[in-house]
Amino acid sequence: MTLSLHRRHALALACGLALAGAASAQAPAYPAKAITFVVPFAAGSATDQLARAVGQSVTTDTKQAVVVDNKAGASGMIAAQFVAKAPADGYTVLITTNTTHAANEHLYKKLPYDPVKDFAPVTGLGKGGQVLVVNANAPYKNVGELLAAARKSPGKLSFGSGSSSSRVAGEMLKQLAHVDILHVPYKSNPLAITDLLGGQIDLMITDTSTGVPQIKSGKLRALGYSTHKRSAQLPDVPTLDEAGVKGYDMGYWFAAYVPAGTPAPVVARLNELLAQATRSAVAKSFYEMAGSEPWATTPEELARFQAAETQKWGKVIKAAGIEAE
Repeated sequence: MTLSLHRRHALALACGLALAGAASAQAPAYPAKAITFVVPFAAGSATDQLARAVGQSVTTDTKQAVVVDNKAGASGMIAAQFVAKAPADGYTVLITTNTTHAANEHLYKKLPYDPVKDFAPVTGLGKGGQVLVVNANAPYKNVGELLAAARKSPGKLSFGSGSSSSRVAGEMLKQLAHVDILHVPYKSNPLAITDLLGGQIDLMITDTSTGVPQIKSGKLRALGYSTHKRSAQLPDVPTLDEAGVKGYDMGYWFAAYVPAGTPAPVVARLNELLAQATRSAVAKSFYEMAGSEPWATTPEELARFQAAETQKWGKVIKAAGIEAE
């Protein structure tokens, strides 16, 4: 009787393994269809350009289309919430920045998503700095002159921002330079640039991929770079610290996330594809143009980095006196 029961268990186990093997054999390898890269910012933004660059590489490697879906607005919250609620199958990927996954929880009292619980980290994609720009026709030739004008007329000058990185960078300038400059929010940095070119705002600190083309064309004047190291694209532009705003150092980063619960093998494959993509020729062109650098990680490394960055941004935002909205 006992032997018979053992045999039945063995037979059931064998059948189960056979069925699992058959199901596994029938399951299509990832990716078996088009992948959607959801970008929290407008077409033309640095994040959008990077998403399209790495998307080309993924398509080349997998022969599957990558569709870039721009869901701009609300400091990336619209896109992040969309991906958080998407099927956890690896076909909806958030290509984002520190805005949604390190800064927003300190800038807003209520987020429609949890930057940790709602997502599975995939990989880092890049790091870079920002540049302080004014209209080429503005009277300010350097940071000192700009800050002198701000001190002479408190609250008269305005700065635009289309991302949390840009916003916090501007607020950090106000904090460290002890000046009163009015903040004007935009859905994305390219929209703020348009108003800067049109004279509706006086300055902004923007990602280099958005700002450098306008600087090179002579439409904008670069006054200072945001990190402790000068940009290879703008070697003659001093860092803001060098320009007199002592202690100024504010960079940004790009990363990829999928909805929480996405199968580990899918995350691993996507990690492999995106890490390869950061080394592709088209991505290299983006990094050179944007003044940023490739940065691929394991999912675990990205999770640890995100935790450290969240703490750092929280301190910066609090020190800058920014109240959660």
